[in-house]
Amino acid sequence: MFKHSKRHRVLPGFGLSMGYTVIYLSLMILIPIAVLFLKATTISWVEFWETVTDERVVASYKLTFYTSFIAAIVNAIFGTLIAWVLVRYNFFGKKFVDALVDLPFAMPTAVAGIALTTIYAPNGWIGQYFAQLGVKISYTQYGIMIALTFIGLPFVVRSVQPVLQDLDQQYEEAAATLGAHSGQIFFKIIFPAIFPAILTGFALAFARALGEYGSVVFISGNMPMKTEIVPLLIITKLEQYNYGGAAAIAAVMLVFSFILLFLINFWQWKTAKKHQMT
Repeated sequence: MFKHSKRHRVLPGFGLSMGYTVIYLSLMILIPIAVLFLKATTISWVEFWETVTDERVVASYKLTFYTSFIAAIVNAIFGTLIAWVLVRYNFFGKKFVDALVDLPFAMPTAVAGIALTTIYAPNGWIGQYFAQLGVKISYTQYGIMIALTFIGLPFVVRSVQPVLQDLDQQYEEAAATLGAHSGQIFFKIIFPAIFPAILTGFALAFARALGEYGSVVFISGNMPMKTEIVPLLIITKLEQYNYGGAAAIAAVMLVFSFILLFLINFWQWKTAKKHQMT
């Protein structure tokens, strides 16, 4: 006589859990996105094309993607360095620095934008020194990059930090005993292990920067064709009650963002798979 044992599950079965998952994702993500595209169809194809290919709109697309990409690259480099320091070294005030990393999550973006604008203005604490060199930060693309770097830094640090903590240092010690120098140990052992996490942090910081509004609108200066970001154009269209135009610009932004994030995540998956095989 055989007894059929039933696996104990803390959460409900797959069917019920999957149902809740689909409903939640539909209410929070799929339905709003679908409504966005439906709203964009309320205008004619000619109006849609004229709106999304307008010279001012195209300039804002270029600026948004360019500054977001640069900010994400900077965060990928320095965020990894910060995560390394927090994991591999013990120093006075370490917990304070660790908590400070999450400050952009807790601080309202508008407050961050005002603070950054004040600091980097030509008469600000930091901006005055750049002004003496003839470099202007606030109300330029440099200011936008700084704001986007500020809000995206925690994503990289928090993505890389747990991977570094779980990394077995025995491989590093073994490589050192075999005569490998520090550069070889890092690029041959450590970096391949943390690279997928760096890509994850990069993708999150990049995605966050693409839709940022509050911290950028103050420091950018909002000059058309120069420092005007896409979220600001969308808000402008909404204030003019041009909901179809706003939806059209947002839909194009969403499609481009999805394609770029898909490519980044695909690259991350290929890299992680290659690392597991080796």
